[in-house]
Amino acid sequence: MDTIVKDLNPIIQMLVLMTVFSLIPLIFCCMTSFLRFVIVFSMLKTAMGTQQVPPSIVIIGLSMILTFYTMGGTFQKMYELGSVPYNQNHNIVEAINEGSKPLKEFMMKQTRESDLAFFVEMSKGRAPENPEELTVWEVAPAFIISELKTSFEIGFIIFVPFIVLDLVVANILLALGMFMLSPTIISLPFKLLIFIAVDGWALIVQGLVTSYN
Repeated sequence: MDTIVKDLNPIIQMLVLMTVFSLIPLIFCCMTSFLRFVIVFSMLKTAMGTQQVPPSIVIIGLSMILTFYTMGGTFQKMYELGSVPYNQNHNIVEAINEGSKPLKEFMMKQTRESDLAFFVEMSKGRAPENPEELTVWEVAPAFIISELKTSFEIGFIIFVPFIVLDLVVANILLALGMFMLSPTIISLPFKLLIFIAVDGWALIVQGLVTSYN
């Protein structure tokens, strides 16, 4: 396999590089910490009931910044490992293969063993002797499922206090006979007040960032 990679036509290597560049948005959104950040922040906005605030571009921008913050070391290792084979023999395929190893290690740390075992069994039918035998594309689907589960667990915890507040306000309005008044109109200011009082954005951001350390 190594011989084939080294002898690969430079034109084909360039096509491989262009294909990888076209997949960068997919890799960034689904194979980094961006996935957890953007889901949790979107759930927070839904739980608060502020459909347009903060704007989606702000949530995406904050998620991207936090992704670079939490994965800065991983991105640096990817560049360092990938640049070595490229500087030595200008082999793009080998550089991509080496540079993807830190990303695979990052995903494996955040992936549940049961999810990883399922996809390994479906692809190979046997357990690998060591993590080096796994490829990024085998780890990626298990990582995505694990991140979705973790994100929804965090989202559920965020939803609970806001739902309780909505129920309290709805019951108070019902007891006062204000049937025509929407509970969300009354509960929204209280949600914002409580969220500001506990410094909610800082708590959530700090919790998400430390979850990757």
